[in-house]
Amino acid sequence: MLKPLTVIEPSTGTERTSIEEQFVPEVTLADQSLSKQVYFALTSDDAGRVCKDIPEEACKEQPRNFLIHVVSLAATKIGDGLVDPKLVLSWLLGVLGAPAYLIGLLVPLRESGALVPQLFLASTIRTMARRKWVWAAGSLVQGLCVAGMAASAVWLQGVEAGWAIVTLLGIFAIARSACSVSYKDVLGKTVSKNTRGTVTGTASSLAAALVLGFGILLSTGLIDKSTTTIAGALLVASSCWIAAALLFIGMPEHAGATAGGGNPLSVAFKQLGLLKRDPQLVRFIATRGLLVATALAPPFLVTLAGRGGDAELGQLGAFVIASALASVGSTYIWGRLSDVSSRKVLSMAAAAGALALTVAAALGWLAPERLQNYLVGPALLFVLMIAYQGVRLGRSTHIVDMADEQTRASYTAISNTIVGVLLMLGSGFGLLAVWAGEAAVLCVFALMCFVAVFSALTLEEVQ
Repeated sequence: MLKPLTVIEPSTGTERTSIEEQFVPEVTLADQSLSKQVYFALTSDDAGRVCKDIPEEACKEQPRNFLIHVVSLAATKIGDGLVDPKLVLSWLLGVLGAPAYLIGLLVPLRESGALVPQLFLASTIRTMARRKWVWAAGSLVQGLCVAGMAASAVWLQGVEAGWAIVTLLGIFAIARSACSVSYKDVLGKTVSKNTRGTVTGTASSLAAALVLGFGILLSTGLIDKSTTTIAGALLVASSCWIAAALLFIGMPEHAGATAGGGNPLSVAFKQLGLLKRDPQLVRFIATRGLLVATALAPPFLVTLAGRGGDAELGQLGAFVIASALASVGSTYIWGRLSDVSSRKVLSMAAAAGALALTVAAALGWLAPERLQNYLVGPALLFVLMIAYQGVRLGRSTHIVDMADEQTRASYTAISNTIVGVLLMLGSGFGLLAVWAGEAAVLCVFALMCFVAVFSALTLEEVQ
């Protein structure tokens, strides 16, 4: 339990509250709640003793807030794994007989649709003193959309099923956009500066472990790869988002600043002015823009590795397992390292991505048959996904810590919107692959990661 530390002044006999150690944890585990035991176990005593960059009332509730964040975020990440557009939804639309152009819309719509609207949503969210309600509502909408996808898989076929699922995915992406803007602000108000990366890292690891089990069941054939099975998985994902919304509502959140709201379009242009006033924000966005290579590269690597081999889902299950293992094995560590230096995490992740992509590109040109080996391709994807997880956790922690309560939502919205546009433009790499091959695309991505290694080091330490 956290208690104020009262000190008696020898000269006057008066009492005062120590500023240096305003709150200290009790050491008796038997007297601590489950949330406090989990909190101190994951953050360590040293991290748990100091509250940085959050109000006093939030410091008192930090163990509870920490656990709510971890469980809620883990639930939504489990949902993400079960509704992966790159694999699950693409396979589902193919089985349902949807046209190829609709299948091709899934990943760009999911990624850019969740980022581009944020610049315009931020001003409206800014007018709300307690933004947990935005995140909870967005999570609820995502859950309902996924439930609609499950119903579409059961009751519709062909182009009707395709348009229904794509439309629901578009609504899903907009709701996710609102969640992204509001979440970092709530995290910044309710969890101490030195434990925020641990929150996201722990949640990602828990979710990845369960998604790994799903991948194993798919790849080994222990569950049927049928529309009924996938519809059931979508319903489980829907339940995760709805449960996360209900849990998040119960988190104590103090009222935050509401200045800066107004007409979304005019406020959006004003927020873009932050790019002129803060060179560090520009450098951060440039670094993050270069690191989109780690998000765009996996489909090209999988395509190159699968060429000439067995393209069934059973083989792709090895890539699903490799991706999940990368998340399980790296996210918690990346989160803890991000609490020490998020800029170094970004640099290290960029270096790992450059290494994996350079090797993949070289093999694609010189010995493509090696990539078709059952272990080589998944091993390279494993390293690449470790880099991807480092980028996600490093950039998320960095932007929360570099901003303050007045600018956090705007910084997040500007960064996500610009990167969302870059992801939309990233569809042009598909044309490059048609013209020069996947190996050339992977080479370009490797160069982007290499430049990002040094770009990340130009960022200021914000921890």
